[in-house]
Amino acid sequence: METKIVEFTNKDLIKCIQDGGVVAFPTETVYGLGCIASKEEAFEEMVRVKNRRPDKPFTLMLSSPSEIGKYAYINEKTQKLIDKYMPGEITLLLKPKEHLPHWVTLSSNYIGVRVAGKEEVCTLIANVKEPMLVTSANISGQVSNADFKGTYEVFNNKIPYIVDGETKSAVPSTIVICDEDIALVREGTIKFDEIKKTWED
Repeated sequence: METKIVEFTNKDLIKCIQDGGVVAFPTETVYGLGCIASKEEAFEEMVRVKNRRPDKPFTLMLSSPSEIGKYAYINEKTQKLIDKYMPGEITLLLKPKEHLPHWVTLSSNYIGVRVAGKEEVCTLIANVKEPMLVTSANISGQVSNADFKGTYEVFNNKIPYIVDGETKSAVPSTIVICDEDIALVREGTIKFDEIKKTWED
């Protein structure tokens, strides 16, 4: 497979995603692998490309914070986090709505939801016209790639398109579980103490 280097606005890139292809692109944190969320074959291809366990859900990435309520349950405290930190370098683990496909939730009690703080990523998802499943652009168990060069070296000839661009922080997003209470899964540039204060205020 020949891997083509493109920009976010490339029409062939958008059609590839809509048709179930897996592509790589820079977010504001690290490079991501992404595919359309509504096709099981796209999910299976991303599992294969990343060499990841098929029982571990991918993050659902949306074009706007206003979309979150369509796919996950939001309480008042969670909404405060959404209003303050999204779009941005945070992933919220929320209870999924019942209509989501099984390969999106994998029977998990939570689904990771993210709205990237990089406008081009949000525009890409808006152009695809559906949410995407996204994960860091690395082989499972290896270090995340924060730049185009490292991503190209790993995924050249394995995926059809890689978007050339830059990340900002090079640190994966902060992940928190939002339920009746809040819990830290992974801390990134947004510190948990700050998030917890917003949650409790």
